[in-house]
Amino acid sequence: MKVISVNVGKQDEISWRGRVVKTGIFKVPVMGKVRVEKLGLAGDVQMDRAVHGGFDKALYVYPSEHYDPWRSELPSGALERFGYGAFGENLTIEGLMEDEVCVGDELIIGSARFLVKSPRIACYKLATKLGVGDMLKRFGPSGRSGFYLSVEEEGELAVGDAIAFGARADDTINIADLNRLLTTDPHNHTLLEAALASFDLPKDTRDYLVSTHGS
Repeated sequence: MKVISVNVGKQDEISWRGRVVKTGIFKVPVMGKVRVEKLGLAGDVQMDRAVHGGFDKALYVYPSEHYDPWRSELPSGALERFGYGAFGENLTIEGLMEDEVCVGDELIIGSARFLVKSPRIACYKLATKLGVGDMLKRFGPSGRSGFYLSVEEEGELAVGDAIAFGARADDTINIADLNRLLTTDPHNHTLLEAALASFDLPKDTRDYLVSTHGS
């Protein structure tokens, strides 16, 4: 398990429904050691921290193994214009998938320490960036969500750094199953109970699940 690309983005603009929207989704790979701070990577812009960013979504991680399936499924050219970072991820990784990490698992990368928090639920900015109108309908059901990390201990990381597990969460839900609950299987009460039992489930995710299930 290792990091194969570290990606940061500056403020950019996209046109959406007739208006100009600011975004930080255009991440590009950088080399050398990058400082990890409580709210993300040094030099990385997060324009809407209520959706993508903040303490519970400080870094977005995406498995490189997902790129080939997307290339075969998306219209020609959708991904070819971009390198790693195409999905807006800060870390493109190898060897660690959504069904292998649980909410609350500790990951150690470089000299920084993280907690796994939640899957990514894509917004219109990804569809606009890739030029794929139905990307939001594709993304969640695909199971290729990637996942967000909170920063528990600041430090530095770089391309090639190993990813190691620290403490593992007990009695919780893995990212693949939480993504299913939030997208394709919202009435699965077993998954709902597992998610709500997780101490490290982000408050916005917990509030959403409680509000939609009435418990």
